[in-house]
Amino acid sequence: MKKVLITGITGQDGSYLAEFLLEKGYEVHGLIRRSSSFNTGRIDHIFQDPHVRERRLFLHYGDLSDGSNLTRLLREIKPNEIYNLAAQSHVRVSFDIPEYTGDVTGLSTVRLLEAIREEGLSVKFYQASSSEMFGKVEEVPQRESTPFYPRSPYGCAKVYAYWVTKNYRESYGIFACNGILFNHESPRRGLTFVTRKVTKGLVRIKLGLEEKLYIGNLEAQRDWGYAPDYVRAMWLMLQSPEPDDYVIATGETNSIRIMIEEVGRLLDLDIVWEGSGLQEKGINRTTGKVIIEIDPNYFRPSEVDLLVGDASRAREKLGWEPTVRFKDLMKIMVDADLKAEQGSNPSL
Repeated sequence: MKKVLITGITGQDGSYLAEFLLEKGYEVHGLIRRSSSFNTGRIDHIFQDPHVRERRLFLHYGDLSDGSNLTRLLREIKPNEIYNLAAQSHVRVSFDIPEYTGDVTGLSTVRLLEAIREEGLSVKFYQASSSEMFGKVEEVPQRESTPFYPRSPYGCAKVYAYWVTKNYRESYGIFACNGILFNHESPRRGLTFVTRKVTKGLVRIKLGLEEKLYIGNLEAQRDWGYAPDYVRAMWLMLQSPEPDDYVIATGETNSIRIMIEEVGRLLDLDIVWEGSGLQEKGINRTTGKVIIEIDPNYFRPSEVDLLVGDASRAREKLGWEPTVRFKDLMKIMVDADLKAEQGSNPSL
């Protein structure tokens, strides 16, 4: 039975990856941070009681800032594969806590790679790289050869992690891959991320539970895919005969404005726009009420205007294709948020 270690197992990607690998027959080990409150909501449905003899899911306390603990865990578990998904992953927040972001998003990768090297482990390593590394894009669409131009502390940290992964692969022969994943979402996405903020916010407005949604830059364009598709790509990279770096994307881009309009359409909210700049507002044409306003606090000090990926290499070498496109993704998320809100409010 193959063993795998997933950092960030309690996050969106980690939870889907754990499900996927359990179905593949892996013994799954996950790194979680100690907290006085439960932070395992996304994996509660696959949790296995520690007293069950035949269990295949194990959780270990640890932190990516603690290199000695990472080394100890690798020595004890001896995983066949490692997926480094943990990070301070909120781009806007990285401007507020840049040093912390650099530590856990950037330096954590070299801690893991150095632990692999010191222990002499024969292990395959996946590094969660990000389309935010392209930042102020040098070409459209972005592919593996596109130069990086990060526009946030998060993007800068991911660039460091990308290059140190490549360096350890070339210097020490470690089977290490970078997955340059473009935005990927699901009903498990955190509520502070714009996709989930929009779907849940407009669902609550539709149900009469809230009055307004406050948003930042309406014109930012992203390539949005479905998280379960993307964790499948992670696994495929580590099953390949040789390690390489891959862009994972749908090749389709939409603005946040278009996303809001599509979610509104799914909820029978006819949204029209009035005003410009910070004074622009989204109005429910049926009721005449303002339901969307701009909040400058949600703007980044330096913006990434357009991201759209070319996943040709992944298609050709890994046989990977996205199965869920933008409109279907929005429907999946809206349906999940509607079900959750209606379940929490039986009177609706």
